[in-house]
Amino acid sequence: MKVVFMSLTGQTRKFVNKLDLETIELTAENAFRKIEEPFIIVAPTYDKEVTDILADFIETDQNRAYFKGVAGGGNLNFGKLFGFTAKDLARDYGVPLLHLFEFQGNEKDIQILKEKVTELG
Repeated sequence: MKVVFMSLTGQTRKFVNKLDLETIELTAENAFRKIEEPFIIVAPTYDKEVTDILADFIETDQNRAYFKGVAGGGNLNFGKLFGFTAKDLARDYGVPLLHLFEFQGNEKDIQILKEKVTELG
């Protein structure tokens, strides 16, 4: 299972690097990349305009068929908005919300997400 992510401040990248899974970091330059294997997305919490490259990636070619789940990072101080990018992607694309973590996560967050990925197959 590939892990596709974007990271503006480096927090999401730090989290994803701890997963010890194959990753693709999305940028404006590669947002329309084609993938032909199952993947999850790890999304930071930002306004939709900032995270549109995640939707661009999902909507490219047949990528949506390989999209299996989403996790999200953010700041608990956001209150109800904590993890809203991941929640919105899960709702909009009908995939499971696998986990939400704060900042760059901790060992328990890593363990939880790895278990969820294993359950997905």
